[in-house]
Amino acid sequence: MDYRHAVAADAPAMAELFAANHYDALTEQERAKQGFVQGGLDADTLRSMAEDGSLLVADDDGRLAGLLGLASPENMPSLIPPIQALLDAQDSLEWQGHPLRSTPFLLYGPVVVAAAYRGKGVARELFTAALQAASGRADVMVAFIELANQASWRVHVDGFGMAPLGEFTIGDRAYGVVGASTRPAATPGT
Repeated sequence: MDYRHAVAADAPAMAELFAANHYDALTEQERAKQGFVQGGLDADTLRSMAEDGSLLVADDDGRLAGLLGLASPENMPSLIPPIQALLDAQDSLEWQGHPLRSTPFLLYGPVVVAAAYRGKGVARELFTAALQAASGRADVMVAFIELANQASWRVHVDGFGMAPLGEFTIGDRAYGVVGASTRPAATPGT
């Protein structure tokens, strides 16, 4: 498996993967079991994000196994309501005792793994690739997870150790904000 930055040619496969795992494409049971993605990421948007270096993919010999967004808020072509709400909450969200606004961060997500590759470590490897790609560019990767998406919460908070930073609500939807340090943990005695 090759974990790399997406290229424009990946856009059709990324759009297909995103659409297949979109909230509206899944039953309630599927959403509860596997999680879901939201928003309108079509092939043109994904192509633009790939050209900006804002997407990582898991490539299994030409077959797209997963994708992960990793972008600077300043480079977002348009801000969907949850991203805008996260940015508006920067003064009330804290990372390691400091307001998020004073901390260099990258937006992490969406993350989606193809059904045939779930449970095989693809999401974890994409997370690790994102940490490596973010190192030196930001102190923390920040994501928002709709609280109804418990599968994503389990993966990112329980599995990857992302730390909850706070919550916000848009209409009747509640979101949790989580973060992961891009800096290697200090080794005792060094």
